[in-house]
Amino acid sequence: MLENKNTKLTPIENLGEFELINQLTKSFSIENPSSIIGIGDDACVIDFKKQLSVVSTDLLIEGVHFDLSYVPFKHLGYKAVVANLSDIYSMNAKPTQITLSLAISNRFPVEALEEFYDGIKAACAKYKVDLVGGDTTSSTKGMVISITAIGQVDHKKISQRNGAQANDLLVVSGDLGGAYAGLQILEREKAVFKVNPKVQPDLDSYTYSIGRQLKPEARKDVFELLDELKIIPKAMIDISDGLSSETLHLCKASNLGCHVYEQKIPIDHEVVKICEEFKINPTTAALNGGEDYELLMALSQFDYDKIKNHPYLTVIGHFTDSKTGAKLITGLNQQIELIAQGWNPISKAN
Repeated sequence: MLENKNTKLTPIENLGEFELINQLTKSFSIENPSSIIGIGDDACVIDFKKQLSVVSTDLLIEGVHFDLSYVPFKHLGYKAVVANLSDIYSMNAKPTQITLSLAISNRFPVEALEEFYDGIKAACAKYKVDLVGGDTTSSTKGMVISITAIGQVDHKKISQRNGAQANDLLVVSGDLGGAYAGLQILEREKAVFKVNPKVQPDLDSYTYSIGRQLKPEARKDVFELLDELKIIPKAMIDISDGLSSETLHLCKASNLGCHVYEQKIPIDHEVVKICEEFKINPTTAALNGGEDYELLMALSQFDYDKIKNHPYLTVIGHFTDSKTGAKLITGLNQQIELIAQGWNPISKAN
């Protein structure tokens, strides 16, 4: 989605690969001392000295992960960075650099890509990470984005998926289901527009959920809070594929079961309203929706007093031995098997 600026658009072939990269990245600057060499050489150089390096890569494909009929280019760039930084924070690490590789067809003018890079730059500025390299090539089928995020963490602070123990608390940041609810609204308005392009959508009452879908945030604040409280999560993962899938990832990696209490799952009131409109159970949206980019973690019970009643963190259950299995405890105290029904990137349905 490119805003109409009533100006002539520039075909990308007018510039060539290296001039295009220069045009899109000339306003980026280096902020981290670990970024020794950035864009402009054959490879970037990063010096972390005594700390561990953490690296994560995500691939975003037009028509699979995003729809440009309602996703602005600037928001897309911002979200692409956030999705990767969230993986770094889930390791209890600090992101410091990203690389960006982009495949684009000739239907995209330079101005559209500049808006996309404006979003990349805004995310880099907010999270204080450096864009230090990447690649650009052509695509016959739309837009393909690949971002690699790099971070650093002290040896004693890293959080993996396999460190949880029985009786540890299962804790989540923020609230869940918002991104999924926002997607339902956007898809509905897209369908209405196809039938009648003259209809103007009224989205004022859905701003929170649409924002969660189009411009999510990685939980840098939670990462900093844990450090301030001197809490090192025993296991942690970010919620990109839905609460159910991510909980099961922690259980499998740690060889444990769990109890997740339905009434403890944090869901925003706007999300509940949207779910009522679409006749969706809000719990289903929270469990299976995905793209919330919240942090799900195992904390020792000894840390409970540090986090109780904190607005950023909610205890939604606890880990059990593996024989118990992973269970959702409903409001009627029924135990239902927790099943991974979140986003599957290689599903035929996608």
